[in-house]
Amino acid sequence: MLRSHVKLAYMPTRLLSQTYRVPFQARNSILDKQHRLEQDTVESPTQLAQESHLPVVEQDLKIKPRQPKAKAPFLSKAEDDPNNARLSSFKEKIGQWIVSTFSVDMDKSRSGPVAGGIYFGECKRQALVYPNEPMSDTAKFYYQTLGLPMSFSQQVQITILHYWILSVRMRALPFKYAKQYQQKLVDRIFEDLSSRMTTELGIKSGRIIEGYLKDYHTQMLGSVLSYDEGLMTDDITLAAALWRNVFNANDNVDIRHVEALLVYVRSQLYVLNKMTDRAFGFGKFKFVPPDQVVQPISKQQEELIKQKTKEEFAGMTLPSQKSVLSMDE
Repeated sequence: MLRSHVKLAYMPTRLLSQTYRVPFQARNSILDKQHRLEQDTVESPTQLAQESHLPVVEQDLKIKPRQPKAKAPFLSKAEDDPNNARLSSFKEKIGQWIVSTFSVDMDKSRSGPVAGGIYFGECKRQALVYPNEPMSDTAKFYYQTLGLPMSFSQQVQITILHYWILSVRMRALPFKYAKQYQQKLVDRIFEDLSSRMTTELGIKSGRIIEGYLKDYHTQMLGSVLSYDEGLMTDDITLAAALWRNVFNANDNVDIRHVEALLVYVRSQLYVLNKMTDRAFGFGKFKFVPPDQVVQPISKQQEELIKQKTKEEFAGMTLPSQKSVLSMDE
């Protein structure tokens, strides 16, 4: 019988300094081949992965993946309903009055809907797939282009990877907000996993679900530690971490596919590094699709982006839109 009263607390992983931000560096990797260095065009992760013509060796899974028996709401029934997207005029005025009167810290309050809503949705949608339903372009990248197995556990690993990418940027926020954003995202991920194991996989035992959640939390801690190590060292170490976690340490994996995912991760980190705290804190980031190329921008272009950000937020004058997050870094 499902023990719904049991709630596990999952702490966000903070393995680096809260003020650490990843600078983009054009690093030479042993994964690069000489002919690519001579090309004028830069390839997207999808194009890079498709360069390989090696035969696909299906991974030997010891246990056949459990397939979903039903489809749970993407976020929740309330959040997925477009009619609930906007408050009535009266409720909105009351809310603005409360925020103004009691000096509510909106940057802290905003972490819930942004990290636990917007950014959670971004993480979840990347590898989400259901039988007999069309795949999204990002899901095709993982399951068709990279040849990863379509399983619930594989989706979890890809979600963890995207959580880590976001957490790198979250750690660069002011300390008290960084903790809030990470915690809200981690909490929402594990709440969703618990719900999906019940609804989609048909697991009714609370004890079994708790066991899976503990295993996934352990995997998250190990993955984040290995990704952080790669972030602080070099592409070889980061590629090895991706191979162990996302590619399940598969000896038959195509090295081109590992390189493609490495390029994808570096591209996301670069875009995040160029976002201001304010834009990121308001949920303006979206993962760049794997079929697109991220090109380094000039200092002038970076200043122009900051100027556009300031112009956008200059018109946000409601009490609930107040923020102390920087628009310069």
